[in-house]
Amino acid sequence: MGDVTIDARFCGPADSANGGYACALAARWVHGPAEVTLRVPPPLGRPLTVRREDEGRVLLLDGELVVAEAGPATPVVDVPEAVSPADAALAAARYPWRAAHPYPRCFVCGIERPPGDGLRIFPGPVAGRRLYAAPWTPDPELADGDGIVREEFVWCALDCPSGIVTTVWPGLGRPILGRLAADLRLPVHAGAPHVVQAWPIDRDGRKLHTASALFTAGGELCGVARATWIEVLERG
Repeated sequence: MGDVTIDARFCGPADSANGGYACALAARWVHGPAEVTLRVPPPLGRPLTVRREDEGRVLLLDGELVVAEAGPATPVVDVPEAVSPADAALAAARYPWRAAHPYPRCFVCGIERPPGDGLRIFPGPVAGRRLYAAPWTPDPELADGDGIVREEFVWCALDCPSGIVTTVWPGLGRPILGRLAADLRLPVHAGAPHVVQAWPIDRDGRKLHTASALFTAGGELCGVARATWIEVLERG
């Protein structure tokens, strides 16, 4: 089916790809909503082979090593009422990783990425609600010729907020993405204001289950995702 290469610009941790971006590359070969499991950190700067398997499964391979496995699936989540753009802006001012970010060069949420380079989505807690939110106006550079944001960047926007909201569980190590399922429902228009929000579902040991959604400023649901994050325990 061909090869894909992830440019270093689209990193999450400094030495591997942003999880949402890598998941989207595998999901683009799946018709409709998809679920992607990351088996290893997706490498940057070298060709990855795309291979179709039985039952609609797609593998992203680094040589013979499986990097990601994708297949058809629709995330099952109850989506909370949309946060207003004003409340999302207030929440972003409380971004918990602003002072100490585990992945400061992350393409999506990294504080060291300047405007026009990273997405600069900085979700923080919404007052009175158990969810995080941030405003996002997609740059035209992220869009196709019709002004529609390309799907890999929508997956990115749904990815990181679902990881940052894991800070509602105190005392965690670093979270890394293990699995992401996304259902993109409406086109996302570049240059138009949107709101990204994320909320916790449950915790099972080191597995952290969360969800996220992307809305227009008027509250229309553009996409929804469910994620499994893995807590990485720091070694002293």
